[in-house]
Amino acid sequence: MPDLLIELFSEEIPARMQGKASDDLRRLMTDGLVEAGLTYAGAAAFATPRRLTLAVEGLTAESPTLREERKGPRVDAPEKALEGFLRSTGLAKDQLEIRDDKKGQVYFATMEKPGRPAAAIVAEVLEQTVRNFPWPKSMRWGSGALRWVRPLQSILAILTTEEGAEVVPLTIDGFTAGDTTEGHRFMAPGRFAVTSFEDYAAKLKRAHVILDPEERAEAIWSEATNMAFAQGLEVVEDKGLLAEVAGLVEWPVVLMGGIGADFLDLPPEVLQTSMKEHQKFFSVREPSGRIVKYVTVANRETADNGATILAGNGKVLAARLADAKFFWENDLRTVREKGLEGMAAPLANVTFHNKLGSQAERIERIAALAREIAPLVGADADQAEQAARIAKADLASEMVYEFPELQGLMGRYYAEAAELPQPVANAAEQHYSPLGPSDDVPTEPVSVVVALADKIDTLTGFWIISEQPTGSKDPYALRRAALGVIRLSLESNSRLSLSALFNNADWAHLMQIGDRNNEMMAQLEEDFYRKTGFPIEIDSDHGVDEFIARLNASDVRPHDLLSFFADRLKVHLRSEGIRHDVIDACLPENWDGDIVLLVKRVRALQAFLDSEDGANLLAAYTRASNIVRAEEAKDGVEYTLDPKPELAETDSEKALFTALDAAEPKIAAALEAEDFEGAMSALAGLRGPLDTFFEETLINAENALVRRNRLCLLNRIRGLFARIAEFGRLEG
Repeated sequence: MPDLLIELFSEEIPARMQGKASDDLRRLMTDGLVEAGLTYAGAAAFATPRRLTLAVEGLTAESPTLREERKGPRVDAPEKALEGFLRSTGLAKDQLEIRDDKKGQVYFATMEKPGRPAAAIVAEVLEQTVRNFPWPKSMRWGSGALRWVRPLQSILAILTTEEGAEVVPLTIDGFTAGDTTEGHRFMAPGRFAVTSFEDYAAKLKRAHVILDPEERAEAIWSEATNMAFAQGLEVVEDKGLLAEVAGLVEWPVVLMGGIGADFLDLPPEVLQTSMKEHQKFFSVREPSGRIVKYVTVANRETADNGATILAGNGKVLAARLADAKFFWENDLRTVREKGLEGMAAPLANVTFHNKLGSQAERIERIAALAREIAPLVGADADQAEQAARIAKADLASEMVYEFPELQGLMGRYYAEAAELPQPVANAAEQHYSPLGPSDDVPTEPVSVVVALADKIDTLTGFWIISEQPTGSKDPYALRRAALGVIRLSLESNSRLSLSALFNNADWAHLMQIGDRNNEMMAQLEEDFYRKTGFPIEIDSDHGVDEFIARLNASDVRPHDLLSFFADRLKVHLRSEGIRHDVIDACLPENWDGDIVLLVKRVRALQAFLDSEDGANLLAAYTRASNIVRAEEAKDGVEYTLDPKPELAETDSEKALFTALDAAEPKIAAALEAEDFEGAMSALAGLRGPLDTFFEETLINAENALVRRNRLCLLNRIRGLFARIAEFGRLEG
């Protein structure tokens, strides 16, 4: 079985494209080979700045011969039917076979497709792959029609067996496949021939090319950390930057340079961001956390051990950091002269969304909402409002304009420079969190409050203007915002009525819309009337209040926001093994959005159902419910009267009455105290009496009075279960 080696050699491939490109090369080639009838033992793809490489082991030497037998028309069928069959098979009439069939004599065609050698198949698949390669961006060059990410220079394609290497016969737009490649552009120019993947990789390394990107990354990190350790320093870890730098060099040479003393007082995050974004440098810090040096990775060894490279980098870096220092000092001057609210003044001219107003209007809404949420979280209301008013001030700073990824963090630095309370400063940095399911959640009460207010304002605003997520599309990250509210509520154990908060946020949005955009308000009124049949004019506080009340009692919103939260909660609790139907069973009909209380009930019910008592009681509940439902449908009445213990005839029936009388007050007290585990425990005490009742008691007794009483008893059981959860919503 031959081994296949392919190399597509070109000008420099952007680092961000290399990983996907190597995966695409492996996928397209192996899929094409298998589809053509070849099999293989293993395949690996590699990328450097100037080459994509694929190595396939254990490729079959040729595709198998295929034999197909096809049934045709009857012998006495019309001539046109026979002609069509002959065209589809490519055979002549005398090549057909006549066989007896249950419907008479029928023509049969036997077609044989001989196998093809691997070289021919590889050439065909490789040409298709090169011509249709899915680069994000590609180019043409010269007078040719071929497209590639950068000008293609050569193609290496060989099949290696024990007898030696065979070049795959392939020519694509003037590029003829061969068995040669090039080493490092500067350190080993010139071409050389290879005979196998092992020979190829070894000769490349001698020519100062490390083929495997993971090996390059490991070499960079090992050398950088050792160099820093020798000076009592530490390299700031950045896996994304490491992968990118490994894609910029074929022969990594790690160099360490210093940062000018004028820049050492800049915030470390500013230094790190500036060096990473503009220069692709790693930051090196002291144990105290101060960044004092940088690591750069050159693509060649030099006679002066990189001194010239470091000198050039130092000049460019000084210019970049001078810009950062200028931004930092200007921003600090603005804070000293105008305060953070003064820094935020330009946000009045920055649009958040064309239907939701400016960033300044948004800040007003968030500040009012933060003051309302503060006592629910145990935060100081004045600090919460103050934090909300300055949390986004850094969006107007020069530093964040240059480095948007520093928003929030710079807000904390500026708040500290303004000598604001530390909880207020911390909220400026933390109020964006959590950004994802694995992101840390703020723990300081003021930060929690502003984070909640920020996300609730976003959600209610986009709900009002009907910009909800649809399918896989969520351009405003509303699912992430809802998950953030859920995690903030649960991890801070904050008892929030989301429904009430949504009402107030709706009110703030509508008042600003009314002040800002009469045409849009008229559209909202029209939409409301069209969907509810209720005319309303939103021209006063009373009008807005009435609108919101009607809004919540109608289906004017395409997707109810609380229902959206319930769906997000199902996703969040999935990792705990909590079923969707358990959440549905615990959702009250008029849920006010108290996530903490709902999750407490859900977890208790899930634990109960996972127990033996819970599973058996669910079966008993289902049996009781089904019996009552069926008999009510048959009799045309509801069995909702209180059952009378004096009508009980059997011992098991009397025992069930006794057990219910004992369980009901315990369950009521537990639910009042929000002790859902206690309520479940009291419910579990009914298992024995219920099992015995169903075993020994005939529900449909001949005595009509006794029958009705027993059905009412089952309905009482159903109602008791319903006080804990809607067990009827549980699957199974």
